[in-house]
Amino acid sequence: MRSLTAKLLDRTALLAASLCMVARQYDFPDRKFWIGISDGHTYVIVILICVIGIFGAFTPFQALSGRRLVERRSAIRQEILTYYGKMVSLGIHAHPAIELQDLGLHIWRIRRSARHPVHGHLQRIATYRLGSTPATRSFAPPRGVGVVGLCWKQNAEVSVDVAKLAADLSDQERFEAYRTAHGPAAVMGFTWVEFRRVRHRGAVFASPIRGAAGAFRGCISVDASSGHDALDVPDFWHEINSLCSRLGHGGLDDI
Repeated sequence: MRSLTAKLLDRTALLAASLCMVARQYDFPDRKFWIGISDGHTYVIVILICVIGIFGAFTPFQALSGRRLVERRSAIRQEILTYYGKMVSLGIHAHPAIELQDLGLHIWRIRRSARHPVHGHLQRIATYRLGSTPATRSFAPPRGVGVVGLCWKQNAEVSVDVAKLAADLSDQERFEAYRTAHGPAAVMGFTWVEFRRVRHRGAVFASPIRGAAGAFRGCISVDASSGHDALDVPDFWHEINSLCSRLGHGGLDDI
């Protein structure tokens, strides 16, 4: 049961009981109706009073929904950590090996905002990393910007060897020339200033989280400071895509 549904049920029960009490006080629809109910059934009024008290003070449906939400969130986080652990293990055993604390996993979801009211932007709703560095930077890309934005635009898996791109495009002149020749997607839709801000994450992978009809709802990205080719293997993609599939079947709403 979703929190909104639980809230509506609590409010409906409270409203219905309150309306019954008011109707009884003012003899609506008529006095005979309430006399007929009250005669031999005095517990009806007691029940109405109890309903008003319980649903007004304790909101039981919302409390139940909240407990179940906590349970679902705990369960999905355990699953995410299991997948993340497998990715870290693959990184450690890659050639060359990825540092244990370097690999970051991020979960993104489409959000609407005043700046992007129609198509929305991607909001990072969770990050998993074993180390405290690098610090997670604020990033809310629209469709077509960043590896996650390209994943959204194509509704498909995307990976970029950012380290190689950064080595080839070491100054603004080369960057602008490359962008003009190959298009914005070749530089992940970034401007030079934006590219400089994110190029420290040398290997980035993203895969879509799709709804029941195959529509893009969000994505998972995994990044490291280097080692794109070492991680760009079927086993690594299998773990990313398996987690995407799990979140696409309801888990995304519970994060």
